[in-house]
Amino acid sequence: MTARYDALIIGGGHNGLVCAFYLARAGLKVRVLERRSVVGGAAVTEEFHPGFRNSAASYTVSLLQPRVIADMKLPERGYRVIERPVSNFFPLDNGHLMLGGGAARTQGEFARFSMKDAAALPEYWDALERVAELLRSMALKTPPNAGGGIAALLAAAAQGRELAKMPIEGQRDALALFVQSAHEFLDQWFENEHVKASFAFDAVVGNFAGPSAPGSAYVLLHHVFGEVNGKKGAWGHPVGGMGAITGYMADAAREAGVEISLEAPVERVLVDGGRVAGVGLASGEEIAAGVVAANVGPALLYRQMVDPSDLGDDFRRRIAGFKTGSGSFRMNVALSELPDFIVLPGKDGEHHRSGIIIAPTMGYMDRAHEDAVRYGWSNAPVVEMTIPSTVDDSLAPPGAHVASLFCQHFAPTLPNGRSWDDEREAAADDIVDTVTQYAPNFRDSILARQIHSPLDLERKFGLVGGDIFHGRMSLDQLWAARPVLGHGDYRGPIAGLYMCGAGTHPGGGVTGAPGHNAAREILKDRSVFGRLLRRQARFGAS
Repeated sequence: MTARYDALIIGGGHNGLVCAFYLARAGLKVRVLERRSVVGGAAVTEEFHPGFRNSAASYTVSLLQPRVIADMKLPERGYRVIERPVSNFFPLDNGHLMLGGGAARTQGEFARFSMKDAAALPEYWDALERVAELLRSMALKTPPNAGGGIAALLAAAAQGRELAKMPIEGQRDALALFVQSAHEFLDQWFENEHVKASFAFDAVVGNFAGPSAPGSAYVLLHHVFGEVNGKKGAWGHPVGGMGAITGYMADAAREAGVEISLEAPVERVLVDGGRVAGVGLASGEEIAAGVVAANVGPALLYRQMVDPSDLGDDFRRRIAGFKTGSGSFRMNVALSELPDFIVLPGKDGEHHRSGIIIAPTMGYMDRAHEDAVRYGWSNAPVVEMTIPSTVDDSLAPPGAHVASLFCQHFAPTLPNGRSWDDEREAAADDIVDTVTQYAPNFRDSILARQIHSPLDLERKFGLVGGDIFHGRMSLDQLWAARPVLGHGDYRGPIAGLYMCGAGTHPGGGVTGAPGHNAAREILKDRSVFGRLLRRQARFGAS
């Protein structure tokens, strides 16, 4: 062992930095070990063409916890998010739909398609907000752990009270959103296919399933429980890209005393006598610590970094079945000019500062998924494009722009033995063709492109199966069952091993919540009272 620390963090993504910050602030000697040459994980800003910078993977912000923002003093460091003037712009074959910009404006948009849907909108938003508020109240709470003794029972009762306090209508909506498909849920509220699609899009983001798949309604809900600048449900462009956020987080962590090591890939977790002893790096160096917190996903941690002999048979089987693969394809493009849409001509509109969504109906989204299962991807994929340079001119040269294209559905593993290394350019061409159908100048305006297929996302960012959420967001992999029932409290199956990434509650997105919550549990275990509770839990489970 070359050095000893109180805690080691595997991975310098945003949750790892958050966890390290809270531990160091409490007085622990902490070191972050990052495989790449830059901190930030999937939330990084890169120059992909001379003069053109953009968020390489994660690209927009809403879910970052206000408490984390405040505790790390991110605004004082330069953190700034510019809200979208409208949430999303949907170009259609014969028109367009705008979502956002205020309730009255959205109702006016819906009225062009269905007066009934316009009238239903306020009640729908109220229903969604009631359940989203439940998620907000739970995001910074540790799920009750099965077999966790009295402490877990008390936690379960306390969190259950939040649901029990909801009116019966809210409880019905909560149940529906957790188990139904987005298609089923939205059919209860709206009649027009374009209106339903404007909400169903959120159900397929990072979810390798169509909106008709059971459980997809929850993914829709997950994307609306955030906030920007105090406005609930809003999304925005971070100035400087997502890498600016993690850069500020790294500054806060270092100021708290955290040591951050780059190009220091962890190869294995060291275990001695049934508890964590430290980590071994790919270089051969071994570093000692009584606490190891993994910011990598559960699939990567337990299938590649932990010796199978250190895991119980049942846990090993469960983690082998842990589902990953969000079906996402990520591309950045350098543009000589803004796209000019047939249905809304012009190159300087508010729609250029929104999310531009090509997903006109739920049937379109279902077909894209079905094609991906059969062939690997669809030549009519689901596309979301944002153009952050419209509000942040530091990202591109004068007069030019950068665009983020976040696309669904692209099979994590291609059928018939094909490789993404051979198919990535063809898939990118289909994405460009899809956008060009709606904005004819788009293809010719592209100066350069940066492609991240699901395989590229795995290799570059450690996202197994290209899964941006570190694991499927389905009912069997949520809350106390994320990643495995009995280990939903951020504690791994080996004493001293913790999980602080998106593969734990509350799941994916740039939230900071798993890092915050894991740090709290680590510190709790170091206290005398915490050790007594853990001892009681083990006794109660024996």
